[in-house]
Amino acid sequence: MNLSTSFYRYLALISYGGLLLLVASWHFIIVEETPYSALFIFLFYILPLLLPFKGLIQGKPYTHAWANFIVMFYLLHGFTISYAEPTLRIYGIIEILLSSCMFIGCSFFARKRGRELNLGIKKLKVEMQEERERFKGVQ
Repeated sequence: MNLSTSFYRYLALISYGGLLLLVASWHFIIVEETPYSALFIFLFYILPLLLPFKGLIQGKPYTHAWANFIVMFYLLHGFTISYAEPTLRIYGIIEILLSSCMFIGCSFFARKRGRELNLGIKKLKVEMQEERERFKGVQ
């Protein structure tokens, strides 16, 4: 693996771990009084972050790519908390920073590692030419 590719992988993993720790501690330790049950908080805030866990640890480019869809929820949550809750603004800002770092790390790792492994999507013109050549031999 290339040095810059591994940098983005570690950026994604460190910010992912930080985001997971922040969200868990925020909802279970820092905020003492909440109208939601622990099950609801786990299902709504923690579980989405646990979905890409295995693929991120294994370094799969595809998992890094779709994990960005999940991290956007936490980015929006951070912006909302930063704007709406002055007492929790610092946690919102930290969530924004961690989400942004995870997004950047996952995006660049997926792109660079996908190119290293030659996992890109072929252009339609190339795909059609390969099909024509494959079916010419069948007739």
